[in-house]
Amino acid sequence: MNNSHDVASHYSRGTLLERLNAALKDDGVDPAHPDLDSLAPYDQFHGRGLEATEEIAALVTVAATDHLLDVGSGFGGPARYFAARFGCRVTGIDLTPEFCEVARHLTRLLGLEKRVAFELGNALHMPFGDASFDGAYSMNVSMNIADKAAFYREIHRVLKPGAWLVLSEVAKGSGAAPDYPTPWAKTAVTSFLSTPEETRAGLMGAGFEITRFESTADKARAFAARSRAMVDRGEKAPHRAVMLVHAEDAREAIANSARALLESRVEPIEILARKS
Repeated sequence: MNNSHDVASHYSRGTLLERLNAALKDDGVDPAHPDLDSLAPYDQFHGRGLEATEEIAALVTVAATDHLLDVGSGFGGPARYFAARFGCRVTGIDLTPEFCEVARHLTRLLGLEKRVAFELGNALHMPFGDASFDGAYSMNVSMNIADKAAFYREIHRVLKPGAWLVLSEVAKGSGAAPDYPTPWAKTAVTSFLSTPEETRAGLMGAGFEITRFESTADKARAFAARSRAMVDRGEKAPHRAVMLVHAEDAREAIANSARALLESRVEPIEILARKS
């Protein structure tokens, strides 16, 4: 990843687990005994949260014997979801040490440590052998990666022939550049948005065959509207991960991201591809 220290520091304040435990207590959940549902508003750290994870899981067929790769695994929500849903193994890799530490802690609490593991590392140089995984997914990660061609080639390398890849990402829209901070970058220095067309070309250039390519902008706008309505009714928003991770910077980041979506400065996309 480009400027890896700056990227990691954008996501880490050193008190993530403390803040998560406090949020769970406020929800009436014992932090020592959470479950997938109680963690979901917080540990699905990407656009539309659990809704998006369920959506990409529905695109693929996963056997209990499969070993999946989560590229940019955050603090582990999607990896635990896939393992619980399909009974498979999942290995996540992330650049942020605090994310990996919290991911391992939560995975132990849920009793999934035999099927879910997390590695600290760079997605451009992954510590895995060729053809290691039966499938891979990456959610809201490539926005921090300048060399996307290398990113796609590295995922291609570690996948078995015929294996699938699902990307759920934020692409460059037709409007002006986003205002910063956003959930993925404090400034434009660590934000690298590609257009949907550039993303398609990059994946094909790396050797992937694209079987589905969809803009999810309308879904994202609808999710944001539902979330605002819940807050207006005095309820908690269904997706609270950005507030958890970014603390005092979260409100500005969320506002900038929402404006970018409404003004077509960004375009969320969802892609299903296969290694030829």
